[in-house]
Formats: sequence, structure tokens, C-alpha cells
Amino acid sequence: MGSDTPEHETGKGETPVDYRFTLANERTFLAWVRTALALLAGAVAVLHLLPLDWGEGIRTTVGLALALLAAAITVYAPLRWLHVQRVMRRGRPLQLSLLPLIVTVAIGLVCLLVIVGNLL
Repeated sequence: MGSDTPEHETGKGETPVDYRFTLANERTFLAWVRTALALLAGAVAVLHLLPLDWGEGIRTTVGLALALLAAAITVYAPLRWLHVQRVMRRGRPLQLSLLPLIVTVAIGLVCLLVIVGNLL
């Protein structure tokens, strides 16, 4: 009874979480969503809007790569947000995420495709 933490903030085996960390986790989630939206916009532009002098194969490859990366981030973002919330509430250490590395490598490959597409 003497606790200042409301029951809904902690459950059995959970520790109170500083709201700043919860809000930082939410901002990170929203940043991933913005990244996915930007990648999807790039995919639409490459596939349907820009008058590029690329072959159909390179255009489709770049557009689909951007769209697939956007889809992967869209699936990953809420799962990661929920996982981080649970880890913080349980007071456990947070493991590094591989998604930033995956996104970096994927965007680097798309950049390489764009360069090759312009040279052909």
C-alpha cells in the first residue's frame, strides 16, 4: 500500500519505469515508422513517378527493394517497441538490435543499384 507507484504501472515481477525512457522508446518507434514511410515513398517514386532512363529490371529491383525494406521495418517497429517496454519493466538488460545494421546494408545496396542503373 505505501508505494507511490500505481498498480497499473507495474505488475508482478516488474519494476517502475521512468516515463522518459518510455517516451524515448515511443519516439524511436515513430522514427522507424517515418523511415518506413520515406522508403515506401521512394519505392512509389521509382516504380511509378520518376521518368528514369533505367531498364525495367533495375527500376523494378530498386523499387521492390525499397518497398520490402519499408515492409520489414513496419513489421519490426511495433514488435521492437513492445519488446523494449517489457524489458524495461522487468529491469533486464536491453540487447542490441540488428535492424539498424540491416537497414544500412540494404540502403547501401540500393545506392549501388542506383549507381549501376545510371551507368548502364
